[in-house]
Amino acid sequence: MNPTKKQKLMLDFIDGFVKGRGYSPTLREIMQALGYKSVSTVAKHVDNLVVRGWLVKREGEARSLEVVQPGSQDKPWWSELESEIAKRSGSEDDRLKAEAETLRQALEIVRKG
Repeated sequence: MNPTKKQKLMLDFIDGFVKGRGYSPTLREIMQALGYKSVSTVAKHVDNLVVRGWLVKREGEARSLEVVQPGSQDKPWWSELESEIAKRSGSEDDRLKAEAETLRQALEIVRKG
């Protein structure tokens, strides 16, 4: 299924914003740029795009939107690293737990840019 014109416009805006600035727009910035009247409306559209797999959003983080090419099953660049961190964190080996914490901290630094 392809995105609607409005969905495509939002995806294109977010993608262009990220490529131009190196970080994603806030919901308010999306609202202003695309002429919406309410941040909650933008939030609903963003959540819908996440559910459809066209957008990735990290909960609890500002400016965390990432466009995933429509129709692709590509995972965001950090998903494999997060899986590895989870696997090592669950280990009983203290060395692996320490590595997991180091990886988690490095990922957090990279994400904040």
